[in-house]
Amino acid sequence: MGEDEALGQQVALGHDEALRQDLMARIEARRSAAALYLRENRPGIRRRANATIVLSSLAAVVTAGPAFGGEKFSEGVQSLLGLSSDSYVWRTLCLIAVLVSVGAAVMTNLAKVHEASLNRLTVAEAAKAELDGLTELLRFGHLSLDDGVKLFHSYSTKIPFVDDVAPAVAGATGVPRPG
Repeated sequence: MGEDEALGQQVALGHDEALRQDLMARIEARRSAAALYLRENRPGIRRRANATIVLSSLAAVVTAGPAFGGEKFSEGVQSLLGLSSDSYVWRTLCLIAVLVSVGAAVMTNLAKVHEASLNRLTVAEAAKAELDGLTELLRFGHLSLDDGVKLFHSYSTKIPFVDDVAPAVAGATGVPRPG
């Protein structure tokens, strides 16, 4: 009876290890999907933010010269560019200021419209970090398989907007995957 019990424990341990490997493969697939989502979406948000900053700064720069330099500034620009009247300087600076101010306003409003995207980005970053931590806890045996499954489900449901990617070793554990 002793050999049968030892064999039964080995089979159970082997099955648990296969389940653990399958869970880790699913975690890695979900973590990879979150990382892909972040790689695809971060640049657009950064570009919009940078464009808003640049346009706002340009509006300030264009209006700063006349504000601080007054007539001397406009006369200096007039002579530098060889213009016949300083009214061309004022008109040009006002037009540039209007254009970059409108551009900055548009970018600011686009940022507000895309606030949901920014929130999703933050949630995806947090979920990816949680999935990274979960992998390490499982890898080093600091978390039971049942608790790992619960945490995986909890972390995964936070990012329903992230499409799944196929795990690198799908089916390699021999444990059947649910439909």
